[in-house]
Amino acid sequence: YPKGSIGRRMSPEVSGLDPHATASRALRDVRRVLEHAETVYTLPVTDPRRVLLGVVSLRDLMKAAPEHTVADIMRPADFVQATDDAEDAARLCASAKHLALPVVDSDRRLVGILTVDDALQILEDADSQDQARISGAETLRQPYLTTTIATLVRSRVVWLLVLAIGAALTVQVLDTFESTLAEVVTLALFVPLLIGTGGNTGNQAATTVTRALALRDVSPADIARVIGREFRVGLSLGLILGSVGFVLTSLIFERSIGVVIGLTLISVCTMAATVGGAMPLLAKAVHADPAVFSNPFITTFVDATGLVIYFLIAKAVLHI
Repeated sequence: YPKGSIGRRMSPEVSGLDPHATASRALRDVRRVLEHAETVYTLPVTDPRRVLLGVVSLRDLMKAAPEHTVADIMRPADFVQATDDAEDAARLCASAKHLALPVVDSDRRLVGILTVDDALQILEDADSQDQARISGAETLRQPYLTTTIATLVRSRVVWLLVLAIGAALTVQVLDTFESTLAEVVTLALFVPLLIGTGGNTGNQAATTVTRALALRDVSPADIARVIGREFRVGLSLGLILGSVGFVLTSLIFERSIGVVIGLTLISVCTMAATVGGAMPLLAKAVHADPAVFSNPFITTFVDATGLVIYFLIAKAVLHI
């Protein structure tokens, strides 16, 4: 099965029940496979060609009258295909609170089963990888204290190089607007505030949308709706922060500086939230890990574009 697919993580130790079997006979069949079956709490029901028809819980099977057939007590089955992404399959199993999830091939024939404990392990591994990449590193494949120094360096150096290249864009922006800074030195005081606020806003949006993707609340097809929502959220946040920034800056410095800071916060928050919301969906659309496109890249992008917005607004308002 493809790398990263649930076919590589499922258990093939699963047997299907005959839909025409009585409850008493089905229980005898379960006892025969008890030693080697991965789980007997959720029992797939299949036809003679192993095509999945439904599922029966062991509880319902034991409660049923002996003469009732499996078809009488089975229910429709949630299932995944063996080629589906392992993390997506695990999230479906966990969010639907299934003890096990049948895995089928392209013809809906039963090929394996995903138990809830395996699903939780997949999600734990995925979460560890996402957290590492959000921090600009790769996950370690062994305990920290037994990992060599060289491995620790390799897990971080590539991301640091990528982020350093991105930071060079910020330096280039500052160099381009050097004359603007020279005329109004006060503008330099607000650079950390503005790029920090923009980065935080973008990361909040990216984290929210990445979680929605994981829970299947949204998909890449919803990108227009997500962009619209995050645009409005960013604009609302920008109006609140911009108003506070305008008042405080006007009291401490000049009113014109307050206008620059207020307008910049509105623009940067709106831009950052919109981009932060769109990036995980774009990553998913091209079959990339949304975590790779999250915090480090969004922060770098917002730093550079936020400074451009800041200095353009300053030049327009201050006439410099």
